[in-house]
Amino acid sequence: MEEDQLLITAEESGDRIDALLARNIEGLSRSQAQRLLESGLVRMDGAAVRKNYRCIAGDRFDVTLPAAEEFPLLAQDLPLDVVFEDSDVIVVNKPRGMVVHPAPGHPDGTLVNALLFHCGDTLSGIGGERRPGIVHRIDKDTSGLLIAAKNDFAHQALSAQLADRSLSRIYEAVVRGGFREDCGTIDRPIGRHPTDRKRMAVTEKNARPAVTHWEVLARYQGYTHVRCRLETGRTHQIRVHMASISHPLLGDFTYGAPSPEKGLEGQCLHARELKFIHPRSGQSVRLVTPLPPYFTEVLSRLGPVIG
Repeated sequence: MEEDQLLITAEESGDRIDALLARNIEGLSRSQAQRLLESGLVRMDGAAVRKNYRCIAGDRFDVTLPAAEEFPLLAQDLPLDVVFEDSDVIVVNKPRGMVVHPAPGHPDGTLVNALLFHCGDTLSGIGGERRPGIVHRIDKDTSGLLIAAKNDFAHQALSAQLADRSLSRIYEAVVRGGFREDCGTIDRPIGRHPTDRKRMAVTEKNARPAVTHWEVLARYQGYTHVRCRLETGRTHQIRVHMASISHPLLGDFTYGAPSPEKGLEGQCLHARELKFIHPRSGQSVRLVTPLPPYFTEVLSRLGPVIG
């Protein structure tokens, strides 16, 4: 899903939110705006907004937008590492190099294509035609745990947990450089890069709050193995935040790596732990996946642990 923001001006005060969404977001019809609202994908201060809400100047809405691509969505029998599954949710361990959903340049071979084959027509439709069931994403070259919803009830519940930060995601990464401290927090807003729309950046302009908590797991000569817990979930958040404190992820060409390092092309980042409240049972579910071979091989090439 793509995220956007809408800030209400004085001239727009009193207008219905569905009409304003259709007016301000290119390619969005009023009926599509109403479906977004009914699905809880338009929120203000973390709460879902009613489709007949009359806006007030200064209101700021967070909008989650499914994209519409013009190619068929195929169910494909692709390898799928299922970590947890029931009638409401499925959690998979995504391999490094797999794109989550179809997009220009990646019309098939994605996690969504694999989920369609595995789950059939049970996936939630809230994410849009090209993102059935997808609640959150991880980058192509990021491996690890990702949760998908099998019905709209589960999707709405999990999206609410993302919004109120009760859905916990913990990553492990290898970054360049060393830390004096053993742990810390990066609290810096993230928005689109001012000149490169494919990148994100720490910026105050059109940005959203972003908080990453990090902890040192092991120190090596010139590199550090860290654990990162997301308090928010912005695009490329860990990659942008670590680069902003001069510790870009090993192998991340977009945010700091000048050339391939340790035989790795693409960031060394693994979504290792996922914790959520099951939408139907209300029970806490905690899932942990081992570090994949590419990650452990990198650690072995870093040399001895220091200290």
